[in-house]
Amino acid sequence: MPGRILTAIDNSVATLTFDNPERHNSLSLQMWQDAASALERFAEVQAVRVIVLTGSGAKSFASGADISEFDQVRDNAQGAAIYDASLDRFWKALSDHPKPTIAMIRGYCIGGGLNIAACCDLRVCGENSRFAVPAAKLGLGYGAATLRRLMALVGPQFALEILLTARQFTSTEAFQMGLVNRVVPDAEVESYVRGIVESIAKNAPLTMLAAKRIIHELLKDPDARDLAAGEALVKECFDSADYKEGRRAFLEKRKPVFTGR
Repeated sequence: MPGRILTAIDNSVATLTFDNPERHNSLSLQMWQDAASALERFAEVQAVRVIVLTGSGAKSFASGADISEFDQVRDNAQGAAIYDASLDRFWKALSDHPKPTIAMIRGYCIGGGLNIAACCDLRVCGENSRFAVPAAKLGLGYGAATLRRLMALVGPQFALEILLTARQFTSTEAFQMGLVNRVVPDAEVESYVRGIVESIAKNAPLTMLAAKRIIHELLKDPDARDLAAGEALVKECFDSADYKEGRRAFLEKRKPVFTGR
């Protein structure tokens, strides 16, 4: 069976699953395109408050591009241009997504799969997860945008260690570097992530959007930042019905019910 992207929406939580377990959940061109479409669709569904990205099975989160199809889909300039445009669309949809994203990692998180995880807002992995960027063993080059995301998480010293050694790192090493937020027993990954998404889903969507946007801008070069857009979102928070609801709930000693308006 060819690889595919599986999606589901359960109340306020959307799940995107890389389903190609025979190839460690590597992504074909069609999967990159379908994943981008799914993320764009989730952005438009108001009921969705948080998105979980994961891989099928317990052996792999994702391992990046399915190199076995390159002879068919990237064998000429036109094919390469289509492929690169599809990748750019996916990275933009994930990196700039307005809603919180969580990478739920089980097993291997390799190459482009690590880049996918790095683009998410939070990363939770199992104790037996393994991480690597084996580009130096394949002769591949990683561009500035990809390395900026990695450096934002682990700093230049660990980014260089990951790239130059091309070796696999344990979950403990990944946590020590700051590559993942939490490491939990393998059997508890799903339940732990479920607890996180339930907490996030109850929070004010406009507040989370403003925080994501401002942090995203602060990670850019100073000349490329658009901090005014983030400040406009902060103002929108204070003008929102959710802000009024939050104040009322605090005074009434009850849990707020936010609508994203």
